[in-house]
Amino acid sequence: MRVELKPKLLTDESFKKFGEVICTENRDSKIINDGYAQKFYELCVMDANEKGGSSTLHIYVAKNREFPLHINMLEKHPSFSQTFMPRSKEPFLVVVALGDDKPDLSTIEAFYTNGNQGVFYNRGVWHFPLISLKNNEQFIVIDRADNKTEEQKIVECIEYNIEEESIYLLEE
Repeated sequence: MRVELKPKLLTDESFKKFGEVICTENRDSKIINDGYAQKFYELCVMDANEKGGSSTLHIYVAKNREFPLHINMLEKHPSFSQTFMPRSKEPFLVVVALGDDKPDLSTIEAFYTNGNQGVFYNRGVWHFPLISLKNNEQFIVIDRADNKTEEQKIVECIEYNIEEESIYLLEE
């Protein structure tokens, strides 16, 4: 059976079961640095401390995707949360689902960001890898580092191949 996912706008309410929307709109802030900066604080709290891990920041440079996009797998990070924030003002797409040992495909949803939003995935949320609409888009990604020590290593990523459904993401 072919399932077509149509992305909906990313809002705090529509995304809350998967994580949080990262943006400055309607968020608390304060003026700092003698009035030269506005700080929007605690937009998300990273969950990366499993087995002594710590949060780390990366930059991903993404390639654009072709649509309709075959959603043939989902992945999750069972021991940490993950945040994606675009460095440009370009929208990107997000596909997420709930589930424990495998994704519950009845919960799969797609979201269209507005270019000023990032996403914070709760620990263990199933998601499709980064979906950029343009080539060479850069994303700030915050997730877990094991500090290169054996005692801090964990299962970082679990991938699930979707074989029972034929799911396609439409661009709009």
